[in-house]
This record gives sequence, C-alpha cells and structure tokens, in this order.
Amino acid sequence: MTDAPHAAETPGAHTPDAHSPDAHSPDAHTPDATNPVSLTTGSPETILPPAEPGAAEATAAAMAEAPERRRAALSSVAVRWPRHLDAWARLAEVATTDADRYAFARVGYHRGLDALRAAGWRGTGLVRWTHEENRGFLRSLEALRATAAAIGEGDEAERCRGFLHQLDPGWRGGRSDAPAE
Repeated sequence: MTDAPHAAETPGAHTPDAHSPDAHSPDAHTPDATNPVSLTTGSPETILPPAEPGAAEATAAAMAEAPERRRAALSSVAVRWPRHLDAWARLAEVATTDADRYAFARVGYHRGLDALRAAGWRGTGLVRWTHEENRGFLRSLEALRATAAAIGEGDEAERCRGFLHQLDPGWRGGRSDAPAE
C-alpha cells in the first residue's frame, strides 16, 4: 500500500485535540492536580454504520446467484450502493483476474477508510470482525493483502497483514472470530 496508511492512519500516532494538553507545553507530560494521569482500559473501537436499506440483502442475493452470474449481480449492487463495502469486497473475491481482484479490493479499502474516518476513527483503535458492519472493510483489506501477495507485492501484502492485526488482534484470515489454529 504505497499510499496508506498515512501518519493520521498510523496506529500510535497522536494528534492533540481540545481535551489534551498542548504537546509543546512544559507541563504536558508532568502529572499534577491540574494535569492528572489518565488511565484507559484499551484502544477505542470503531463500528461502521449499518448498510443502507436493501444493500446487504442485495449482496446476499447476488452471492446466491450461479457462479457465472455472480459478478454481474455484484456489479449491479456496487453501482446502486457504491458505499456498500461488502459489495466491493465480494467483487474482489469473485473476480477472475488479479488486476480486477486488486482494483475491487482497493476501492473497498479506500472507501472503507473514508467510512471509518466519518465514523470517528482517527487512525488508531480497533475495527473488529465481530461487528457485521465492519466486515466489508476487513474483507476488502484481506482481499487486497491476498492479491498483493499473488502479484508479488510482498511489502504491501505484509503492511495489509499488519494492519488487519492492528485493527483486530484476533484476525484469522477472513474470520477473526474463528478459533486459533
């Protein structure tokens, strides 16, 4: 992934906001009564909004089509609901050429980053498979990883693999809720 993740998307990156001390202040890292130590319970978790009405059902119906009609049916879903990430991920999964798999996966990945940012994600925190709403993005990222590996883009495949595990530490190649092997 030559164009992502950027600094704002890099886990561990921090941008001070209105509730945090100015990073350049001499007291920024000194706990006291006015600047107490903040204890947190873990990384924030982002859940994407639900699919637009009809999009998930149309994707499921397209996946139920005969294999020779599945891509055309999924293409119709993606055109009707271009923000429906699962349609892009499924298109990547059923594509017959590496170029098409890569292109569909990259569209789902970039649209997913946009959706995550709109949902409040700031480059850190969890985006877990256990939430149905997140699966289209994670499937797209997994398809991008697999296709990058298939076309010899090992660095990109490794970045995608690492990103999947940062987003969902229990990631298991498409089903993070599956038991570890």
